[in-house]
Amino acid sequence: MELRHLRYFRAVGEELHFGRAAERLHIAQPPLSQQIRQLERELGCALLTRTTRSVGLTSAGASYLRRAVEILDAVDAANDEARRIAAGVQGRVTIGCVGSATYSLLPQLVRALGDALPGVEVSVRGEMLAPAQIDALLSGGLDLALLRPPVHHDAVVTHTIRRDRLVVALPADHVLAARAAVAVIDLRDEDFVVHAGHERSVMSNLVATVCADAGFLPRVRQEVSETSTLVTLVAAGLGVAIVPDPTTALDIAGVRYVPLEPTSLGVDLVAAHTGDSPLITNVLDVLRTVTGGPNSPPPPRRDP
Repeated sequence: MELRHLRYFRAVGEELHFGRAAERLHIAQPPLSQQIRQLERELGCALLTRTTRSVGLTSAGASYLRRAVEILDAVDAANDEARRIAAGVQGRVTIGCVGSATYSLLPQLVRALGDALPGVEVSVRGEMLAPAQIDALLSGGLDLALLRPPVHHDAVVTHTIRRDRLVVALPADHVLAARAAVAVIDLRDEDFVVHAGHERSVMSNLVATVCADAGFLPRVRQEVSETSTLVTLVAAGLGVAIVPDPTTALDIAGVRYVPLEPTSLGVDLVAAHTGDSPLITNVLDVLRTVTGGPNSPPPPRRDP
């Protein structure tokens, strides 16, 4: 027995007329009649009653028709689902995101994905440091990571999404908070609140490098894992923090964000994944649209 037998029988069972069923199936009537008789022989029972004027369903035929319809509908649904998954318009994607982009980018991205890819279930994990995202990518816990480079894993492909300027988060009553801009060297005598160090955060390393280039080592008072906690501690007066500009989306009372000079100071945001698929390609297209880039991502690069 083959699926075509079920499709033939369904057409005859629903039309109760061999001529109309043959037209519906785009085949000749004699071969259709032969296929139905072959099906009945295989089953060992009559599915149809036939007279010169009418065709009807036997009790067995009525029951078999109900089952055949269920099977064929399920097969059609499976076929459609497979095609949609292969086209990258159905499935599930889990996205990780560093703290600064969690507040500024992730809400827009999730809404845009809902509009552009309604058949894709989106799960998000915000406030993840870059090393934790890489580990999750490699273990299969994430499908796409939004993080700060560098990424030193051959299995991870990255696309640069945008470059974010650096700003300094200051207590609102800080003497530097009234300035239009602050130079890095102006922070040499300040206590710092930073993301977790010891290779656990890209931003921690970046802050240390920026300060070293200005001729001093930052005096770290607090280390935190979450950007929201970092900004809250700044508001509490425990120190200052150098952060990417999108962190300003965290509008916490008691904090003022001031541009950092030189204006060339910045950090990239990259999208990272471990394998190409139509779904990831589609998500990247939406991400590029949200961030103001081209609809199609550039060729991926692998960090050395």
